[in-house]
Amino acid sequence: MSDAYLALEDGRVVEARGRVPGRTRGELVFTTAYTGYEESLTDPSYEEQVLTFSYPLIGNYGVRAERFESDRIHPRAAVAREFTDEVVEWLAEEGVPAVDHIDTRDIVTSVREQGAMKVGIVVGDDATPEAAKEELAKCKGMSEHTDIGAQVTTTEPVTYEGDGDTTVALVDCGAKKSIAESLVARGATVHVLPYDATEADVSALSPDILFISNGPGDPENYTATHDLVEAFAGEVPLAGICLGQQIIASALGGTTEKMAFGHRGVNQPVRDLDSGKVIMTTQNHGYTVAEPGTLDVTQVNVNDGTAEGLASTDLNVITRQYHPEAHPGPHDSLGFFDDVLAMAPAGNEKTRKVVASD
Repeated sequence: MSDAYLALEDGRVVEARGRVPGRTRGELVFTTAYTGYEESLTDPSYEEQVLTFSYPLIGNYGVRAERFESDRIHPRAAVAREFTDEVVEWLAEEGVPAVDHIDTRDIVTSVREQGAMKVGIVVGDDATPEAAKEELAKCKGMSEHTDIGAQVTTTEPVTYEGDGDTTVALVDCGAKKSIAESLVARGATVHVLPYDATEADVSALSPDILFISNGPGDPENYTATHDLVEAFAGEVPLAGICLGQQIIASALGGTTEKMAFGHRGVNQPVRDLDSGKVIMTTQNHGYTVAEPGTLDVTQVNVNDGTAEGLASTDLNVITRQYHPEAHPGPHDSLGFFDDVLAMAPAGNEKTRKVVASD
């Protein structure tokens, strides 16, 4: 066991048990999920952040690669009340600093009360409070990463074949693999493109639907993806999840803003404005749509009223701020993928509805 210290932006220095040595820094965020730690740690939306688990025991059902949402761990560090040895071994293999024996309830409460904050972390036999403060100091004055998409996108186009007639161009701004899997399970063929794909790249595929994925960072920095939305709006049906909703709204006359501490975890209630139905959703984002522009707000967060769903009948657009693929989380919203594929031009009869196989 080695020593560990966390220097928080609110001035506190917290001592912890070191599980994986290293030094790092980043935005301190949390998840309330009590399962799905493999999916959370491999979610590209956590790139460059420090992920705190509010559930007290992380690792109680092992580590299995088939549950991963990408090919690596994305947070810069992991924090928990207690990590099992198997999770620690996985984090160590990927060189991700980790600490436990810490009051994570206190950490989460601080973030919720004071807003998102930076943290400096040092783990190792030579760890000191001063060293943690030095890491924290490196955060101050730094602007939001402007090209974070390059760190999480596919390096080249990839195709996943479905057995239907619908084709989807999925722009990978940090996509979870379960998004493509949910579409393929419904018969769609999914062409995954880099986040900086051009209009020509998309046109060459003649897709039935253009889909903008989730991902990390400020949506305003994804300029190439904004250009795609502007180019194809009204010409090709548009869909988006999380960051994808923010990019689509911004490109179509709306605005986005950074939230105090974001929406995190698997228990966010969302109300559909048409039906009045409330569903529980999985969320992980620090930005939100402030003004929807030419789009209509169709769903809202029950807790704070922020936009959770947008749509436009004229432009054939449908988006969600939460993660309908629900890895981890409740399956209340899987029907979103059926709604997306229903936007495809007539004649794609082989694309089918999936209810229970996701």
